[in-house]
Amino acid sequence: MSDQNNSQALQILQTIFGYPSFRGQQAEIVGHVAGGGDALVLMPTGGGKSLCYQIPAMLREGVGVVVSPLIALMQDQVDALAEVGVRAAFLNSTQTYEESSQIERRVRSGDLDLVYVAPERLLTPRCLDLLEASKIALFAIDEAHCVSQWGHDFRPEYIKLSILHERFPNVPRIALTATADHQTREEIALRLQLQDGAKFVSSFDRPNIRYQIVEKANGRKQLLDFIQAEHLGDAGIVYCLSRKKVEETAEFLTQQGISALPYHAGMEYAKRSKNQGRFLREEGIVMVATIAFGMGIDKPDVRFVAHLDLPKSIEGYYQETGRAGRDGGPANAWMAYGLQDVVQQRRMIDESEAGETFKRVQSVKLDAMLGLCETLTCRRERLLDYFGEKSTRCGNCDTCMSPPVSFDATVVVQKLLSTIYRVDQRFGAMHVLDVLRGIDSDKVKQWHHDALSTFGIGSDRSEQEWRAILRQSIALGLVSVDHEAYSALKLTDAAKPVLRGALQVQLREYQKPIKQKRTSSKPKGYVESDLSSIEQVIFDKLRWWRVETARKHNVPAYVIFHDATMREIAKARPGSLADLRGVSGVGEKKLETYGAEIVELIGGVL
Repeated sequence: MSDQNNSQALQILQTIFGYPSFRGQQAEIVGHVAGGGDALVLMPTGGGKSLCYQIPAMLREGVGVVVSPLIALMQDQVDALAEVGVRAAFLNSTQTYEESSQIERRVRSGDLDLVYVAPERLLTPRCLDLLEASKIALFAIDEAHCVSQWGHDFRPEYIKLSILHERFPNVPRIALTATADHQTREEIALRLQLQDGAKFVSSFDRPNIRYQIVEKANGRKQLLDFIQAEHLGDAGIVYCLSRKKVEETAEFLTQQGISALPYHAGMEYAKRSKNQGRFLREEGIVMVATIAFGMGIDKPDVRFVAHLDLPKSIEGYYQETGRAGRDGGPANAWMAYGLQDVVQQRRMIDESEAGETFKRVQSVKLDAMLGLCETLTCRRERLLDYFGEKSTRCGNCDTCMSPPVSFDATVVVQKLLSTIYRVDQRFGAMHVLDVLRGIDSDKVKQWHHDALSTFGIGSDRSEQEWRAILRQSIALGLVSVDHEAYSALKLTDAAKPVLRGALQVQLREYQKPIKQKRTSSKPKGYVESDLSSIEQVIFDKLRWWRVETARKHNVPAYVIFHDATMREIAKARPGSLADLRGVSGVGEKKLETYGAEIVELIGGVL
């Protein structure tokens, strides 16, 4: 890109979006795409991906077309751009024929900087004809990981987006995602015909997020303790595997005084949409959801993401936890994980109607996820390593802050494996553990398993300890669960060298769940703005002003200003519009729209 374009890009960033300078690779990406180049961009959630296509679209002649799977959020995205003075619109199924026709006329006449379109809409003959009759600045393919057939969020219509390269060969394309391992990156490039495009891969590290995985005992109660101890009144997301569990968990939290709402694909659209709107627009709402919720959610002040069930892959886990702390403030990624999670995920893969190749890929991804849960080392190191990024101990995850105790578990695992063998590999976990612990249950007596040589050889450990040992043995691939035979435990080939004593096994020592106490500690890697008492008063008043202003404009509060911007305003204590200009996040349109009100509000405090 020429020096003139460079200068124009920086001017747009400062005057329209209100940011003093580009971050990381943003300037390089903007320059490359504005100059007509194709690009694949991997940037973590909250890293500023949208600016990488918004600014080039404004620099280039014509309309920038943003392909997004998120019909429910297009209105908010367009509203946020309107707030800073960018001419944006969307085309989707929620509009009337007249509304769509009006937007189409604006696209043809070049009266828009950006138009958001769902992939299904884009691929219709009507839309393709519209684009061919218009001047297109660029195509931005957001959430590009949806093209991956092996990924956690596959959308079949994304594969057909290769048509953009075929029908518009001279229009630059930029594909963006926050989550893709090396294999997924290659697949995105191949399917979207971006093999010759520049690849920009930012660090996957989110230092402000604290990762914590706890031994599941009573998941719902543990979740409640976690929220009450660390996140009372905060916005958060709780992920559950089933729709039923979503409903039950939301009801449970509500009964405990937490403002919680359910969200899943089985709900009526109007109810689902209303709950999403409340989460985005109100303070301190906890959304309990299946993975149907979250993609494209720009809410910056989500302070925690919790999982009550094990995600299927590290990509899914990273994407979901990445929705916390987009503003750079302290955030928690918390998960309760137990034996049933391992069994359930293995069963889902085994019982899937997918082909063997797909099942193998899913098994490998699940093994990596289990490895993250069971790791004895830094979780962040393990997480980043999955994406091909090297790091050192972070000091801001549970295994760094309270290192787990490992032990030579060869003998105890041999006891477990021997017992599974002695009961003919025909019984489930509960029965095997009863035999191990010497429990005279009716079933044990019925099968005369109290006469086995392994009966009671594990009586020195509690049921919870044995469940943890079994879970880790399944995660290590020493034991499998036969779902066609009433969840019977079976030995794998990998168990043989352990039984012979030819292979040692190291496991995590079981740690009894401890009820969390209220804490005000902030994760390392985040430096909170030090507000003086008067600056705190200003900040609090600005928050109340923002709530009222957002309600009048019918937009989420963060569309008006992020918390980070309001902190900067409070610290600057502007006495005039000139003082307010230049505060990070305050562009010319927002200065014009809200500047006088803010200056007057602060003047009333000082």
